[in-house]
Amino acid sequence: MPSLFCLPFMAPVFCLLLAFFMIASGNAQGPPSPGYSPSSRISSVTFNQGFRNLWGPQHQRVYQGSLTIWLDKTSGSGFKSLEPYQSGYFGAAMKLQPGYTAGLSNNEDHPGNHDEIDIEFLGTTPDKPYTLQTNVYIRGSRDGNLIGREMKFHLWFDPTQDYHNYAILWTPSEIIFLVDDVPIRRYTRKSDATFPTRPMWVYGSVWDASSWATENGRYKADYSYQPFVGRYTNFKISGCTANSPVSCHPPSASPSGSGSLSRQQVSAMNWVQRNYLVYDYCHDPKRDHTQTPEC
Repeated sequence: MPSLFCLPFMAPVFCLLLAFFMIASGNAQGPPSPGYSPSSRISSVTFNQGFRNLWGPQHQRVYQGSLTIWLDKTSGSGFKSLEPYQSGYFGAAMKLQPGYTAGLSNNEDHPGNHDEIDIEFLGTTPDKPYTLQTNVYIRGSRDGNLIGREMKFHLWFDPTQDYHNYAILWTPSEIIFLVDDVPIRRYTRKSDATFPTRPMWVYGSVWDASSWATENGRYKADYSYQPFVGRYTNFKISGCTANSPVSCHPPSASPSGSGSLSRQQVSAMNWVQRNYLVYDYCHDPKRDHTQTPEC
C-alpha cells in the first residue's frame, strides 16, 4: 500500500523512501516501552512545508497539512522532499487501507547504482496481516542489479484501524527503523562499502507491484477493489541537508545523545524481532552472502 520512505510504502505498495539521485519483558499486546521517543524532539511540518508532488497529481489531495494518495487502474501517485539530505530523521503517521490490497508497492524505478533506505507496506489479502518491509541498498551492484537487505515484520497492531508513526533515523554510523518510536531494526556501518553515504531525497508513493509485492507475486492487484488509498499526517523531517556544513549533526536515536540505543530501547527491539520478524536476508539460505559481507 502506501510507503513512507524510500528515503523510497502496499502491493499496492505504500512507502517512504530515501533514494540517491540522488526476549525482554512484554506480552502479545505490544512491546515493552523503549523509554525514549525520538519523534518528540522533532516538530511536525505540513506536507507543503516539506514535500511536493512528484507524479500522479490527480491522485493526490492535501487537506489541512495532511496528505491522501491513491492508486486506481489509471495511475498511482508519489511525492518528494523539497531538499536532499545526507542524514536525519524522517517520519510520518500513516493509516492503511483494509481489505484486499495485494500487488501494491511504493518503490521507485532507479538505475542499478543508487543508494536507498526504505520502509514499505506490502499489500495483502483479507485473511493475512500486512507485512512491513525494511530495506537498504548501497550503490546497487554496479551491473544493473540491486542487492536488497530486506528484513520483514508483521505488526503488533492493525495498521488499518488508526494512524501509527513510521520513521527512519539515518546517521553517519547507523540506520534505525522505528514504529511508534519503538526501534524494530538497527543497521550499523561496518564498512563504507555496506553503508549508504550519498545525499538522498525522501519519497513516498503508492503503485502497482503485482510482480513481487504480495507473497512474491502470487497475488496480483485486483482493481475491482480500487481505489487503494494511503493517508499520511504528522510529517517529521529534520536533519542535515546536502548543503549543510560539516558541523551539522542529525537527531539522536537515544536519550544519551550518543547515537547508540539505550538498553531499554534494545530490549524493545529484541522483543519485536523475537515475536514479529518474519524474514531476515542474513538468514536466508538462498541468498549469496558474499554480496552481503555485513552478515
